[in-house]
Amino acid sequence: MHIMEGFLPLEWCLFWYMVALPVVAYGIIQIKKITDKNPELKPLLAVSGAFIFVLSSLKLPSVTGSCSHPTGTGLGAVLFGPAVTCVLGTIVLLFQSLLLAHGGITTLGANIFSMGIVGPFAAWIIYKGAAKAGVSTSIGVFLAVFIGGLLTYVVTAVQLSLAFPIPTFGESIVTFMTVFAYTQVPLAIAEGLLTVVIFDYLMKLRPDILENLKVIGLKTKAVV
Repeated sequence: MHIMEGFLPLEWCLFWYMVALPVVAYGIIQIKKITDKNPELKPLLAVSGAFIFVLSSLKLPSVTGSCSHPTGTGLGAVLFGPAVTCVLGTIVLLFQSLLLAHGGITTLGANIFSMGIVGPFAAWIIYKGAAKAGVSTSIGVFLAVFIGGLLTYVVTAVQLSLAFPIPTFGESIVTFMTVFAYTQVPLAIAEGLLTVVIFDYLMKLRPDILENLKVIGLKTKAVV
């Protein structure tokens, strides 16, 4: 999924940097607030970042300068919200571009926007909506991760189609999304199930932390 180094025209590289960086800055402020208030959350924050790194490094072959892989951002989005997850995703993307040739520096802004902003924001909205609707926590987590992962790839398809509208933007986006769908749909399902298992473990191990983060409440615990 990461758009590789040098693939986007310069104007699009700059545009996505300008869109992504304010969110990254806001996320850094949020992390400082959270860790200053609750320093015991630092290990969970680190685990969420490591989860993103491991899963998003498991790339499968695709075409047209990209690949498919789980994003790993859904867990962080549910636990800490999209802004914090954006920072974790940015750190992961930077390391992957420098150490694994996965993505790139020029395309970092575009990759942050798709994997670090849109996917986590969608996952967070879906989880909060499911919780308010009284949906089981496990189902809410699965839907958040599954849909957030798919939207990441939809955004990447839009980004590539905007840069390369050949022969038209409409035809280009259909082509890119079709390419991603074959591998991303089963990957999103697998990531959703894995995240549910991890989240349920956290529920049993440290429900106090999840309550402190307002991820779960009395109503949520009752339906699990």
